[in-house]
Amino acid sequence: MQRKTAHFPVELTGRKETGRASSRPGADGLKKTNAGCLFIAAAVFLVFVCAGTRLHAAEISAMSISNTEENLILSVTIDGAFTERMQEAILSGISTSFSYVITVTRKRALFPDKQVHEINLTHTVKYDTLRKTFTVRRSWENYRPLTTDTFAEAKRWMSQIHDVPVIPLESLDKDTRYRINAKAELDRVTLPFFLNYVFFFLSLWDFETDWHSIDFVY
Repeated sequence: MQRKTAHFPVELTGRKETGRASSRPGADGLKKTNAGCLFIAAAVFLVFVCAGTRLHAAEISAMSISNTEENLILSVTIDGAFTERMQEAILSGISTSFSYVITVTRKRALFPDKQVHEINLTHTVKYDTLRKTFTVRRSWENYRPLTTDTFAEAKRWMSQIHDVPVIPLESLDKDTRYRINAKAELDRVTLPFFLNYVFFFLSLWDFETDWHSIDFVY
């Protein structure tokens, strides 16, 4: 976790069917059946083992807070989110979403910190393979479509949040220390049944940044 400290002035600027088989398999059939089951079990085991291995390191590279007269404002930038496999998936027309989790906690000396607020933001990108355009929708902009024909711009829109109101200033106590925390992660996609697709999407799951924090006094 990375932390910064900011001091502000007074104005905070996943049905089993059973039945009788028509014939009982012989020894060879049993061997083939068992071999098939062992293969599937091994493949599923490998999926879960690999799922716990980080394949690349996405990170929050920039984070800042400011304020309006009414709200605490947050801006965040992430780097390293788009792997080659993810880009292939997006270019094939698969809708891909990022989630940003933002919390505000009040610092306490004698007790654990207390969470006072949490918001979740969603960014979704969809490539139109016919029109050759990318459409990005962001929850904090009321899912207003942003359209571009360049992948670089679509990735930039997906990787940044700008001046998002996090919490009303009236919900904060004066002369109190707080911490704002943020992380980003890839939303899980609905996987096809076939195992080869499971392995393809496995690399897409491995995107979750560490928490990044800024301490501030209101």
